[in-house]
Amino acid sequence: MNTDNSTEEEIKERVAAGNRAYHVHQKLFTSKLISRNVKLQLYNTLIRPTVTYASETWVLKENMINKLMIFERRIMRKIFGPTRTDDGYWRIKTNQEINEILKGPNIIGFIKKQKLN
Repeated sequence: MNTDNSTEEEIKERVAAGNRAYHVHQKLFTSKLISRNVKLQLYNTLIRPTVTYASETWVLKENMINKLMIFERRIMRKIFGPTRTDDGYWRIKTNQEINEILKGPNIIGFIKKQKLN
């Protein structure tokens, strides 16, 4: 929290820490020897706690919610990779496809759950 009682700077720092945590473990997330379920568990145990540390005190505004969701979807796209279409082209997964693939709550649902605990 800064002098303006804003948590935006803290959330930006947490997202940057999450990016660093991803890049430290990037070989695990890009490995073809590790299944997607294990990669998802690694995300839930290594990266998400780094980003959501002390999130119980955050007041989430719409722009901060969007930034957190963008961060999570970007990591999920890297974990799950592109989709091959019927005509042989590759495309990235849509937001809706990523939401369907995710098991459990997204990062905002996780933060709300932490607040209730």
